[in-house]
Amino acid sequence: MQAEVPATTRGHGSDLETATIVADLDAWNTRISTADGQIEALQRREGESRTELQALEHLPAEIAEKRTRLFEILEDAEAARSAANDALALSEGALKAAQSESRAADQALSHAREERARCDAILSAQRERVQEAITRARDTLDCAPEELASRAEHAPGDEVPTLDAAEQRSEKLKREREQLGGVNLRAEEEADECETRLTTLQSEKNDLEAAITRLRQGIGSLNREGRERLLEAFDRVNANFQKLFTSLFMGGDARLTLTESDDPLEAGLEILARPPGKKLQTMSLLSGGEQALTAMAMIFAVFLCNPAPVCVLDEVDAPLDDANVERFCNLLDEITRMTETRFLVITHHALTMSRMDRLMGVTMQERGVSQLVSVDLAGAERVLQAQAAE
Repeated sequence: MQAEVPATTRGHGSDLETATIVADLDAWNTRISTADGQIEALQRREGESRTELQALEHLPAEIAEKRTRLFEILEDAEAARSAANDALALSEGALKAAQSESRAADQALSHAREERARCDAILSAQRERVQEAITRARDTLDCAPEELASRAEHAPGDEVPTLDAAEQRSEKLKREREQLGGVNLRAEEEADECETRLTTLQSEKNDLEAAITRLRQGIGSLNREGRERLLEAFDRVNANFQKLFTSLFMGGDARLTLTESDDPLEAGLEILARPPGKKLQTMSLLSGGEQALTAMAMIFAVFLCNPAPVCVLDEVDAPLDDANVERFCNLLDEITRMTETRFLVITHHALTMSRMDRLMGVTMQERGVSQLVSVDLAGAERVLQAQAAE
């Protein structure tokens, strides 16, 4: 379908405007033709869709019927599965019961075999005892087993005496036989020997009891002296620890306490510390640096009780910052003045090195060649002071 637009002229129009209008008219005609083609295509598609719809109208009913049949089949399958599960449960129960009965039967058989073996062993032992009794009867009484009853004056109808009664009678007869035996001519000498031995053992027993008493007294004396010395050393270490802790932390408070027992020899030791600005608490609750300083105070507190001429400190300033390293060096100077101890300090901290009297290190100027280097800082300071005085 095409529309025609009449051309109009303007009295004062130009050819350019006419050409523009003609181009627009051609464009509209083209668009109209394209729209007509699209309408025809859509109409064809509508016809095809209607035909396809008519062909598919019966599919929902078929699908619904198939769905119904499938649900029926599914229900039958579920019922069969349920019945199979029930049968399986019954079979498993029967199997477990059979297995339990089998285990019980095996255990009963095992017990029966053990009981049979035990009975066989008892029977064998009894037979051996009977044979041994027969042999003893022949060796001792010189008679056959059939003659033992008559020898024991036991009639066939009489009640058999108990084992205890038989043993008592046997012991009685043995004693009577022994009384009829020969006389021991060395009995008096043996009695004297036994008396002498008894006297010796009694004397040794008395000496041993006296030694045990003296040993217990010595142990008690050592424990008393140990408690006294331990408490004395504890008081000295505690006083030194409090003083050194206050010096290292520039304040605060710390003390040592005995725990877990009233006996100093069995009690434990606990460190309580209160750095400046904090509450009193155990050492384990302090920070890493605080624990390091507290440990230093504890070590030097013990060291001051019995100072040594030489003390080696291996990188004890590693966990400390510069301020705490300065306090540590001041503490070393103070202990050196108090005890005249020579400290050998192994360190990588420059501030600690600067406070030492002499430095000794190892350098490697050439690859694979180590060389020992020593610097006398105290001597260098004296030289500088002398030069400054001049």
